Amino acid sequence: MCAPLCLSAGPGHAKILIIASEACKNVTLHVPSKLDAKKLVGRVNLKECFKSANLIRSSDPDFHILEDGSVYTTNSILLSLEKRSFTVLLSNTENQEEKKIFVFLEHQTKVLKKRHNKEKVLRRGKRRWAPIPCSMLENSLGPFPLFLQQVQSDTAQNYTIYYSIRGPGVDQEPRNLFYVERDTGNLYCTRSVDREQYESFELIAFATTPDGYTPELPLSLLIKIEDENDNYPIFTEETYTFTILENSRVGSTVGQVCATDKDEPDTMHTRLKYSIIGQVPPSPTLFSMHPSTGVITTTSSQLDRELIDKYQLKIKVQDMDGQYFGLQTTSTCIINIGDVNDHLPTFTRTSYVTSVKENTVDVEILRVTVEDKDLVNTANWRANYTILKGNENGNFKIVTDPKTNEGILCVVKPLNYEEKQQVIVQIGVVNEAPFSREASSRSAMSTATVTVNVEDQDEGPECNPPIQTVRMKENAAVGTTSNGYKAYDPETRSSSGIRYKKLTDPTGWVTVDENTGSIKVFRSLDREAETIRNGIYNITILASDQKGRTCTGTLGIILQDVNDNGPFIPKQQVTICKPTMSSAEIVAVDPDEPINGPPFDFSLESSTSEVQRMWRLEKINDTAARLSYQNDPAFDKYVVPITVRDRLGLSSVSSLDVTLCDCITENDCTFRVDPRTGGGGIQLGKWAILAILLGIALLFCILFTLVCGASQTSKPLKVIPDDLAQQNLIVSNTEAPGDDKVYSVNGFATQTVGASAQGICGTVGSGVNNGGQTIEMVKGGHQTLESSQRTGHHHTLDSCRGGRVEVDNSRYTYSEWHSFTQPRLGEKVHLCNEDENHKHAQDYVLTYNYEGRGSVAGSVGCCSEQQEEDGLEFLNNLEPKFRTLAEACMKR
Repeated sequence: MCAPLCLSAGPGHAKILIIASEACKNVTLHVPSKLDAKKLVGRVNLKECFKSANLIRSSDPDFHILEDGSVYTTNSILLSLEKRSFTVLLSNTENQEEKKIFVFLEHQTKVLKKRHNKEKVLRRGKRRWAPIPCSMLENSLGPFPLFLQQVQSDTAQNYTIYYSIRGPGVDQEPRNLFYVERDTGNLYCTRSVDREQYESFELIAFATTPDGYTPELPLSLLIKIEDENDNYPIFTEETYTFTILENSRVGSTVGQVCATDKDEPDTMHTRLKYSIIGQVPPSPTLFSMHPSTGVITTTSSQLDRELIDKYQLKIKVQDMDGQYFGLQTTSTCIINIGDVNDHLPTFTRTSYVTSVKENTVDVEILRVTVEDKDLVNTANWRANYTILKGNENGNFKIVTDPKTNEGILCVVKPLNYEEKQQVIVQIGVVNEAPFSREASSRSAMSTATVTVNVEDQDEGPECNPPIQTVRMKENAAVGTTSNGYKAYDPETRSSSGIRYKKLTDPTGWVTVDENTGSIKVFRSLDREAETIRNGIYNITILASDQKGRTCTGTLGIILQDVNDNGPFIPKQQVTICKPTMSSAEIVAVDPDEPINGPPFDFSLESSTSEVQRMWRLEKINDTAARLSYQNDPAFDKYVVPITVRDRLGLSSVSSLDVTLCDCITENDCTFRVDPRTGGGGIQLGKWAILAILLGIALLFCILFTLVCGASQTSKPLKVIPDDLAQQNLIVSNTEAPGDDKVYSVNGFATQTVGASAQGICGTVGSGVNNGGQTIEMVKGGHQTLESSQRTGHHHTLDSCRGGRVEVDNSRYTYSEWHSFTQPRLGEKVHLCNEDENHKHAQDYVLTYNYEGRGSVAGSVGCCSEQQEEDGLEFLNNLEPKFRTLAEACMKR
């Protein structure tokens, strides 16, 4: 343990009491009742408590702990109570170890009373080793070096103290600006300083003994450079340009100017005041400026671009809040007056007179001009002309010349002197942009009157109307005349002297009289002809006067209908599918007008009684009837004559070709004529042909089955022993590989499978498994076909060629079967291993996979109970999947 150490401090500074104790003991700091911000309170020995701490925190935000244990205040603190405490938290983030140091703050007076309650307390009025406020005026004139202050330490009473300083202005840029006398502590400045470059200097003062002992902590000295109003305010732009529309309201914002001052902010040196000191033109005064913000506004609504389109203001900014001794700067502000449509375009004349020849079109007859004081070549100036009156027939059009802004009046539809000799037109004009509401409440359109005189000229004949019509009956006799097309002279309104000529006549039915234009029937007229549309026959007429001037018109001859056409049935081919249809619907039409048409009357032509016996008609509506057969006629082609009469009794006979066919739909049946007899026959449809082909295929399958069965029964019955697998063959629907193993049983197989028998191909057993049938080997060497679908008897067939059928329910035992097959199969294996020259064969007894269901031809194997001399004719009737195997066996 160490003895307690007490450090005293002057008034307003902490007296530090560090109680030496074991690590992490409580620490008490004696402090005055008021602590300023960022001041040293004391020091805590952190290393003694926790050497490996890498994170230092304080539980009280009013205190900040440095790595060396120094405790500083972050805010100004007033100790209202006698004590205050906080905790220093030390932690190691790597191993998560933590330790705490409790720090207690006590009033210095209380501590002195407690520790020296029996002693006289010594007080000093002032401690000299303390920060002393210091400042100097920028741009000082000296004399230099300029004395600033003296730094002294109370320890100089007991020690020889040397003073020194460090920091900006000493050993840092700007170097050698300040220095301190070593022995006296006098602080000097060597030259003038610009505050706009260096606002303050923070120096560190040291007090040391000649032997290097430091009785005092480093002292922070702040030297503030006092500002001098040495900088002029400067506008951000040399010339400001703003635009405001004319006729703007009072108080409308024009723009804002701005200036800066490098002097110390928030002082009189940077308090700026703006003002307008001149205007061009000087009168009237229309603008004002806010002294603090520099915003320019209007003071009048009489801004008129047409009078003055631009103003130039001289503006001033001055610091010291505009006092006369403040520094000032001027600038220029140009205000452009924007145009609005506050002036109407007006015609230079209120009336115009012009003329135009009749029958002329697309010609310019007049140009009108307007005046507009608004800005040229803008929407406020460009004119839009319109015709207000006098253009009901659409003879005129007025457009704007984009270069001159003039109105161009044109004739777009010819005028006729004979109809009107003079036309009075009223025109108006407005701007492209809408008229300004603020400008005036007067009429927004200027008008003018244009008198157009139509000049007469010698014209040719006039075909008016261009389309004329006459009426004639379609059965008019050849030579019948009728009024034709009439043209006239527009001056005399007479048709005399006009010649007519036919230009077009599609069918050449009429002729045209050259002098009168009347028409004469040249050929019989037919309203129902293909060239007639809607009962009107059109011809084109050319009219000409004596001077050769012409016009063209159309004469429409309206053909009045006559009942000259009987109704008929357009569809002459009728097909009736007897399995699905009993009748067919027939429809009649009449080319004549409806007044000469339906309702129709349908009847069978009664010339032959056969038609009446086989067919009958039933009326459906005014234009349709139903034709149905009776007495079940044969499939054939028939001719059925039908008479159709209209409402006036005019009739016609239509002979229908009716086909009775064995079909489902009409498209499935076509009638074919026999070239040899001229008679008709029914051509089969695709479904009928398909049914016939399927029937033929089924017949062939039946015949093939019968032939195969007959070949099976033609062979004698052979006795085949039962199989080894418990005398039962089980048919499965899977095809798996056979067993590769060969068992040697009493000489049955004595060598590896690899050779095949030659000339011995038969079946060990075969049969058919269908549904619930099971193949079994029964006693007597017969193969049994057991059916679960019919009876419980066993039907035995010869394994290779078929045979008789027996009923035998007794079976061989395994010992009987083994004794029977042992010598025989051994002999067969030996024979299979030799070819025809009694040499080793190329293949041996082969193992076959299951090949599916059996067939009536039987299965084929290389080991058989049959003898070599027996024929192999049954192999000719095998199914296709056995033929390849059979051919291989026959080669042996």
